[in-house]
Amino acid sequence: MKKSGRTPAQIKQDRIEKIKSFDVNDLGKREMQIFGLPFDPEEAQIALVPVPWEVTVSYAAGTAKGPEQIHEASFQVDLCSLEDKNFWQAGIYMEKTDAKLVHLNKKLREKAETYIDSLEKGAMVNEDKKLQKIQSEIEEGCQYMNNWVKQTTQKCLAEGKVVGLVGGDHSTPLGFLQTLAEQHNAFGILQVDAHADLRQAYEGFKYSHASIMYNALEIPQVKKLVQVGIRDFCQFEVELIEKNQNRVKTYFDYQLKQNDFNGINWNKQCKTIVSQLPQKVYISFDIDGLEPSLCPNTGTPVAGGLTYAQALYLMEQVVLSGRQIIGFDLVEVANGETDWDANVAARLLYNMARQARASQQRKAQPTKAPKRSNKK
Repeated sequence: MKKSGRTPAQIKQDRIEKIKSFDVNDLGKREMQIFGLPFDPEEAQIALVPVPWEVTVSYAAGTAKGPEQIHEASFQVDLCSLEDKNFWQAGIYMEKTDAKLVHLNKKLREKAETYIDSLEKGAMVNEDKKLQKIQSEIEEGCQYMNNWVKQTTQKCLAEGKVVGLVGGDHSTPLGFLQTLAEQHNAFGILQVDAHADLRQAYEGFKYSHASIMYNALEIPQVKKLVQVGIRDFCQFEVELIEKNQNRVKTYFDYQLKQNDFNGINWNKQCKTIVSQLPQKVYISFDIDGLEPSLCPNTGTPVAGGLTYAQALYLMEQVVLSGRQIIGFDLVEVANGETDWDANVAARLLYNMARQARASQQRKAQPTKAPKRSNKK
């Protein structure tokens, strides 16, 4: 972010003037920031980091365009929220996309397609030097992406922003998690997803979208992983979950539905889910955690999943519990012939930003001293 040279007092005053002059009921204007908001990066309190990356996707592509498509769809989002009518005044902006990241993604995605196609035809990586070279190049590229994410999120957090990441595929948040691990001794991850993402080096790719939570668990500061809506998994992942019950708690979609059928309402289920989380929480939201009617063009849609209202309610319960959301991501968004997927995602993203800020504001408020009693 390029500094304007304004003092903090000037930035604050400029922000106040923009709040006064902004018509929150008007159409979103594309010359403004994401969601049509008028605040520049210095004035906005919430930063979104776009990561257009899908090198290791194993089914349908398109998620690299997710940040751009969500940005475009955001201008259709009405900014009033019943929970916080003035939330828009906090300001949200999206960081600029790294040009090298875009170039690397395109170049390496083409190579990954060749690599995956060879594997599907029975090729063995340990017997094929060409495949070994592609594998090495992709790992190097993924390291660049991870480092860029780490450095960019570090910068945004140092500027005092509430930070969210917008993917790209689900491999993209690892650098952000590493940044948070440098700032927090302990935190948990609330993962909403159709997939467990606990595979080890899937298809030979260490930084695969299917391995993000396996990699996250290698970060010592991640004390608990709570997964919600999981309905696609392999035997290795189930065994890993069973062997790490103190650190990984998985609420499989089928079990959530069974509970509902047996009369356990979503409120009670959410309270149980949230009770598994530590005080500090990172929310990782793969859009395929929602039912497929809400994200039909995501890379690997799976029948089942949460409704939009269930997802919002779950995140709201995290905030109401007094826990602090220290960061969040929204990944695996891709449009088809219409902008439906990005439309849903833009609204979800706006609400995730609102919940994260609300949790941090609550944490920042001083605790009132208890009233002293005169009784002896």
